[in-house]
Amino acid sequence: MIETKSLGIVETQYARPPGELELESGEKLGPLTLAYETYGSLNADRTNAILVFHALSGDAHAAGYHEGDDSPGWWDGMIGPGKAFDTDKYFVICSNVIGGCKGSTGPSSENPQTGRPYGLDFPIITIKDMVNAQKKLVDSLGIDKLLSVAGGSMGGMQALQWAVSYPSRVLSAIPIATTARHSPQQIAFNEVGRQAIMADPNWNNGDYYGGTPPTRGLSVARMVGHITYMSDASMGEKFGRRFKDRLENEKFEPDFEVEGYLQYRGDNFVKRFDANSYLYITKALDYFDLHNGKGLNQVLKGVTARFLVMAFKSDWLYPAYQSLEIVKACKLAGVDATYCELNSQYGHDAFLLEIEEQSYLVKHFLNSVSENNGNGKHE
Repeated sequence: MIETKSLGIVETQYARPPGELELESGEKLGPLTLAYETYGSLNADRTNAILVFHALSGDAHAAGYHEGDDSPGWWDGMIGPGKAFDTDKYFVICSNVIGGCKGSTGPSSENPQTGRPYGLDFPIITIKDMVNAQKKLVDSLGIDKLLSVAGGSMGGMQALQWAVSYPSRVLSAIPIATTARHSPQQIAFNEVGRQAIMADPNWNNGDYYGGTPPTRGLSVARMVGHITYMSDASMGEKFGRRFKDRLENEKFEPDFEVEGYLQYRGDNFVKRFDANSYLYITKALDYFDLHNGKGLNQVLKGVTARFLVMAFKSDWLYPAYQSLEIVKACKLAGVDATYCELNSQYGHDAFLLEIEEQSYLVKHFLNSVSENNGNGKHE
């Protein structure tokens, strides 16, 4: 049943911007398809648009329900009438990143040169490439300036990149549980996931479309990733050392509830995600380095957006010190930045689960940004 204040039924739309996208690698990608959804209404002067970004395994379906679905979009608690991203006030946009597998051009898309899925012929992409593709979408919607850009995890990286790449187009940024560049440990976890996929014999050097996909490898990759999304405290509370029911004499079958849970998460993930997309997107995460060979404060000197940076105490995948580094660089660069560290036990997943505190902070921040830019009233 659809909850009160839900957006109700929403539909994914598809943009096909003209021309090709020039990538950081020097290669070109096109024609492009960008899957996206919008919530709320664009006001007459087109000043109330907010672009939100999904994390590694997300997609354009951020809020509301698709026809026939029991579960809403991945940030439904934050987007809708009266919610943090209030669709009675704001026009919210979310698009699936290029390289993804939920409607935007990615490795599973048809390569126009061969008529077959790209597979490993798909070019390497970066967070900046994703942002440049999103700019084409925003341009196609006739929006010159975004009231805000916001997202958690990989979404936070995109928010940071938008503020740096297009300073005149962004009034504010809300990077949550994110970093300006991956640490060796973060890269290491992603590499284990990639190796699990590539070790699956069904991966077939990326050419498995039309055959049996590497579900076992992708499932293991997701299991590894999911461990990093939770915290020791949240896993202890959710599972403890409780045993699950199983048949006798089954060696090395899941004994503990946490084992069964991880297998369940992995098995469900392979039903909705493409293994090659996982390879490409995790590589984009690892390549991301906002410093670009400079001090981060130097990179942020041209930024005019106001920042609300949020982190979570129990997040050990994107620990709070990485968010504090962003805030410190903002201060040194003269960028208006507010920092909030929330006391959640949910680990990295807190940006999807800690709705109440995030909503309070985001609402007040967006109200302030709107008022300071003469955008207090919305149509």
